[in-house]
Amino acid sequence: MAKISPVSIKYMIYAKFEALGPVEKPDVIGALFGQTEGLLGSELEIRELQKEGKIGRIEVETEPRDGKTFGKIFVPTALDQSETSLIAAAIETIDRVGPTEARITVEKIEDVRGNKRDYIIERAKKLLESIEGSTSSREISGILRTESRTSRVQEYGDDKLPSGDLTGEEIIVVEGRADVMNLLENRVNNVISMNGTKLPKDVIELSKSKKITLFLDGDRGGKLIAKNVIENANIDFVAFAPDGKEVEELNGKEILASLRKKIPAKEFSSYSRFNNYNQDSRDVRENKKVNNYKEEKKEEKEIKKIDKIELREILSRDVENSSKVFFIDGNLNIISSVPKSRMANEARRARNAVILAIDGQATIQVIRIAEEAGIKCIAAKKFASSSSSDNDVEFVSF
Repeated sequence: MAKISPVSIKYMIYAKFEALGPVEKPDVIGALFGQTEGLLGSELEIRELQKEGKIGRIEVETEPRDGKTFGKIFVPTALDQSETSLIAAAIETIDRVGPTEARITVEKIEDVRGNKRDYIIERAKKLLESIEGSTSSREISGILRTESRTSRVQEYGDDKLPSGDLTGEEIIVVEGRADVMNLLENRVNNVISMNGTKLPKDVIELSKSKKITLFLDGDRGGKLIAKNVIENANIDFVAFAPDGKEVEELNGKEILASLRKKIPAKEFSSYSRFNNYNQDSRDVRENKKVNNYKEEKKEEKEIKKIDKIELREILSRDVENSSKVFFIDGNLNIISSVPKSRMANEARRARNAVILAIDGQATIQVIRIAEEAGIKCIAAKKFASSSSSDNDVEFVSF
């Protein structure tokens, strides 16, 4: 008798039976062969189909209980759907098993290949996750771009500033390493990073011999950085990313468009109040009141008298890593230093204070306290990008 190969099984017929008396497995199989003979023609007789290997080994499970016999029948087939359904229906016509009456009911016909496909898919997922070193073409392309950018990033000066090709006469100064990598990816190679908001000495030295364009984020933080850098280095032009965007997230067109809108640094520092400056509009407001204009210029002149180099030495020596707030007079003498929780009260008492220095970020609350106390300069490591000031308060980063 031929046997069906397990790999050839397409469907499995699941049936249950109930016999009124005791029966054995051979009785059930004999009933399947004998009572279906001739029902569907010679081409669909179970005995012949099994010889041809189109029906596999029939399995029978029996369970005697209370004088009756209950059981299950499993018939594997390699036939198509319609032929398998006919066989299943023929099985249900059996009314006797052995010497006793019986009833057979087909519960379901299962597509074995469907289960195999489900198993294949699930197994393939696990195998795919376990593959080491494999990646898609898109991922490979991204890796190549990243490595290409990284390989072009150089280090400049004692501070090892991330940079591109600085051999030309014009250099673009950006804030961070990510900005440098984005510009290099978009074929803007003459770029160097400040490695943060603090102005490095190497950039100051470069500004003495190169034409510098400062290219910063399109938010208030970018305007604050621009104001500080312009006052401490020889900057020729200033450009900003579109409002609300950062340089590192711009595409090639946005980068070129932003750089084309650059303006002279003198124009930015002389005619634009950094808190409401709009790079798309270079027209100076001509409707300023004369008394306000003179008052602003007077305050700017007072702030510029401060020796920024000496101030940064004090900040690095006394303020940095102190976790305190310092109040400093116009002669750069420290009036007092208090915990941040006492800043507001001390600001009201320190009447001679010109500078408020804080080890950390100058939040909107810090700026408001300084304004209310009449303090003209705030020194901090970071400044709240969303802060706004009605007074022209000087910001110095360290």
